[in-house]
Amino acid sequence: MTATSDQQRHAYVASQAAEARVNVELDTGDMILNIGPQHPATHGTLRIATQLDGELVVKADPIPGYMHRGYEKLTEVRTYRQITTLVNRIDWVGNFANEVPFVLAAERLMEVEAPPRAQWIRTILFEMSRIANISLFLGDMGVQLGALTPVFFAFRDRERVLNQIEAVTGGRFHPNFDRIGGLKDDLPKGWIAETKDCMETMRNFCDEVEDLLLGNPVFQARCRGIGVIPTDVALGYGLSGANLRASGVDWDLRRDVDSPLPYDQIDWKVWTHTDGDSFARFWVRLQETREATLIVDKLLDGLPSGPIMAKVPRIIKVPAGEAYISTENPLGEMGYYIVSKGDVGPFRVKIRTPSFNNIAIVSWVLRGVFVPDVITILGSLYFVLGDIDR
Repeated sequence: MTATSDQQRHAYVASQAAEARVNVELDTGDMILNIGPQHPATHGTLRIATQLDGELVVKADPIPGYMHRGYEKLTEVRTYRQITTLVNRIDWVGNFANEVPFVLAAERLMEVEAPPRAQWIRTILFEMSRIANISLFLGDMGVQLGALTPVFFAFRDRERVLNQIEAVTGGRFHPNFDRIGGLKDDLPKGWIAETKDCMETMRNFCDEVEDLLLGNPVFQARCRGIGVIPTDVALGYGLSGANLRASGVDWDLRRDVDSPLPYDQIDWKVWTHTDGDSFARFWVRLQETREATLIVDKLLDGLPSGPIMAKVPRIIKVPAGEAYISTENPLGEMGYYIVSKGDVGPFRVKIRTPSFNNIAIVSWVLRGVFVPDVITILGSLYFVLGDIDR
C-alpha cells in the first residue's frame, strides 16, 4: 500500500468519525404523526395528533368533529314521534338501545308508564342491541392485532341477532320501534323460540373467541399491562361502561339506578376486572356479552302477557318541565336531558354519549406508550364515531 493511499484511508476514517460525532450531538426534535382522520385504527373519522420521540408517544391529542351531525339541534325541530328515527343513528351499532333513554325521559315528563309487557320486550331488544354491538368489538379487537378469523366469526353470528331484531321491528340497523308509552308492535309468532336459539349461538361464539384470543401468546403480550387505567384515573375522567368496570369499579346503571326496565326482576351478574389494561377491557366485554344472552333468556321466560302500549294522545305534547334519564348502553352511560315547553317537540335536548366521555382519557393513557400499542389501546377503549360526533 502506497503512502498516498494510506493517508487517504486515514483521512476518510477521520471524516466519518467526525460526522458521526456531529450526528450524535444533533437534537432532531420530536416528530408529529397524525393517526387519522381516515385510518381504520381510529374506528372512523377521529384524528389522533401524536408527538413522537422515536417510537415513544410523548403526547397524544384526540381531535373529533370531522363528521359532526348536530343531533341535539336536529331533535329540537322534530316532533317526539320523529326523534326516535334520529337517535338510533347516534351509535349506529347499538341502534335500538339509543332510543330507550330518550323515550324513558319523555315518559317521565308525561307521567306515562309503559305496560309491563312493553317494558320487558323493550329490555330484551335493548340487550340484543348490546350483543350485536359488543360482538363486533370482540371480533374487531383481533383484527387490530392481525388476527382475521375472529371478526369473520363475529359477522357470521351477529347476523342472527340482527335477523331477530329485524323480525320484530322491521328495521335491521335502525329499528325506530320504541314509542312513548310502549312499543310499535308485539312479538311475531315463533320469535321467542328462534331468539333463544340465537342466544345459544352467541354463547358458542363467545367460547370460540375465548379459545382463539385469550390464551394466544401474541394477544397476551400485546394486551397485558398495556394501556393501564387505574381506578382513580378512570373515575376522574368520567369513564363509564366496560371501560370503568375493567378498572375495578363495580358500577352498572342497570342495577344501581332506579329504572322502569325490569332488571331487578331477574338474577344476573355485573362483571369487573382489577387490572385496568387492554386485556381487562376485552375480558369484561366478553363476559358481558355472555351475560346479556342469559338476561335475554330469563326475560323471555318471564315475559308477561298484556298490552304493549299505554293510552297516550294521538298528538303527543309533553308537559313543560325538565327530565334526565340515562341507561347502561353497550358503550357506557347514554343519557338525554330534555327541556319541554309543552309543545309537540322538545325545546332543548342535551345528549350525553359514552364514547365522547370515554375518549377524553386518550391523552392520558397514550402518553409514554409505543406506537404499536396506540392501536391496541384505541381498540380496547371501543368507541363509535357517531357516538362522539353526535
